[in-house]
Amino acid sequence: MTSEASIQTLHRLQGASIQEQVEIAINDLLGSFPDPGKLSADKRRGIIARYTAVLEGNFIYWMTATYLSVASEEARAKIIENLREEIRDCHPGMLRRFAMAAHAVPTEADALAVYRDLTNVRLFVGQLSAVPIVLMMAFFEGFIQKFMAYLAELAAAQGSAEMEYTDVHGVCDITHTQELFRALAAEMELNPLQPAANLFEGVDLLRALMQTVVVGKGAKTDSGVYTRLAAR
Repeated sequence: MTSEASIQTLHRLQGASIQEQVEIAINDLLGSFPDPGKLSADKRRGIIARYTAVLEGNFIYWMTATYLSVASEEARAKIIENLREEIRDCHPGMLRRFAMAAHAVPTEADALAVYRDLTNVRLFVGQLSAVPIVLMMAFFEGFIQKFMAYLAELAAAQGSAEMEYTDVHGVCDITHTQELFRALAAEMELNPLQPAANLFEGVDLLRALMQTVVVGKGAKTDSGVYTRLAAR
């Protein structure tokens, strides 16, 4: 059954642009997270560790798949610029330092907690369906930019002063998000989505993964709101 919150979300999405729909999805996801000030040290550690387990070894992989999937030169130029920055500035190393300083290096249990949802995202990315993947990454860049304040608050409560990762991504991902929406527009013009395709499939899967990162294994989320809207 559709919850009252889901119905309200659907109503807000009616008539909204794709970018507005993604913004609603991001805000709804962030609004579902617990107050960081009320979390125990163990729960704070778990969130940072699960986030690190997901991002450290997967973001560049996902962005590379996005590059391989697109056909427009504009999209390729914007994505390759993003990849160069990730690799040149060693963002995985930046994230690892952040996790270490917060005493939240991922364990086997942290990796297992996100395994199922992470596998779903990997399988989706492996389809190399350009438009849904670009949209997923635009959603993710927008989410990360807004999530950094939450993540930094968790780390500070853990006694960490190592905030290079959250500082950098809280700023640079604003530009990355807008660039990916421009890439999406170029790709949709050159490579239109098939009528039966689900534009928001990747967004739904990534929302579910981020819910598991923050709430933990077995998290409940109505990530199908955007799937159902796109199917209308």
